[in-house]
Amino acid sequence: MDYLYSFIFGGLLCAIGQILISKTKLTPARILTGYVVAGVILYAIGLYEPFSKLAQSGATVPLTGFGATLAKGVAEAIGEKGAIGIITGGLSASAAGITAAIIFGLLAALIFKPRRKK
Repeated sequence: MDYLYSFIFGGLLCAIGQILISKTKLTPARILTGYVVAGVILYAIGLYEPFSKLAQSGATVPLTGFGATLAKGVAEAIGEKGAIGIITGGLSASAAGITAAIIFGLLAALIFKPRRKK
């Protein structure tokens, strides 16, 4: 059942993104940023935790999960370090994901050759 919920909710988030791309003049970058901000807002008002328990990786893998991770890291760091946690919390909480993205991006750049459009 966990796989089904992950597929349904993850697919729903992707479908909403595709509808926004197709039916609005929003750029993909703005939509992706909107998903991150939505994750932060949902975490801040306490709705992200119940949603992620139901949707599992359908909620935590997309960009909404990244936003919630940033918000959670900031909240924890503020509790531990005070105001400096505003700056350090999000980065320390999401360091593994950011590092993986950089490493895989570098590997892809080393393996594949870019082609110019004709």
